[in-house]
Amino acid sequence: MTWLADHWLDLLGWGGSALLVYSLLQASVLRLRILNAIACVILIVFNWVLGVWPMVGMNVVLVAINAWFIARLGRDRHDQTAFEVLEVAPSDEYLRHTLRVHGADILKFNPTFVHDPSSDEDAFLVQRGDETVGVVLLHTEGDTAHVLLDYVTPRYRDFSPGEFVWRRSKLLSDRGIRHVVTSPGMVGAYYGRLGFVRSGDSWRLKVTS
Repeated sequence: MTWLADHWLDLLGWGGSALLVYSLLQASVLRLRILNAIACVILIVFNWVLGVWPMVGMNVVLVAINAWFIARLGRDRHDQTAFEVLEVAPSDEYLRHTLRVHGADILKFNPTFVHDPSSDEDAFLVQRGDETVGVVLLHTEGDTAHVLLDYVTPRYRDFSPGEFVWRRSKLLSDRGIRHVVTSPGMVGAYYGRLGFVRSGDSWRLKVTS
């Protein structure tokens, strides 16, 4: 305890610095901002105790900047105007490029996924501005859509493009789809938060118009 009492300030400074560096390694924009803000608060205390006022001022400004971005990102998480769904052909070259670039990450969540460009599946790109944030592939039988792929890029995984696709947009109802069934075995599925119910190894959603 004596050693800790003598070195708490050093530990605070090193801990804040380590968290600051760690925050910059985050793929998720929201997580980066939150961790960065926490690190800056720690470094404000550290530099305040030492009386290093320029560093205190800089970190106060950084906390304010992070807080502004966190508030803005928080609003966008459930803002249906933040996302747009574009339908493309299964053989679309940009779709295939997106699947190739994120192929390894896709397999972490959909281990059995294989894309067939010659299939009759329905393919959609989820956009935020000019950035592709997700891919949805469906195979429709009657009024039921089977989810072949529901992927969100790491940068936007803390957001809710899935909520927009499944609950807020009219992507499904406008196509006469009344039921959605996910593929079995999806890893880290988030569907329980969006009104889906468990059905064996899959999730089911009743689409409302």
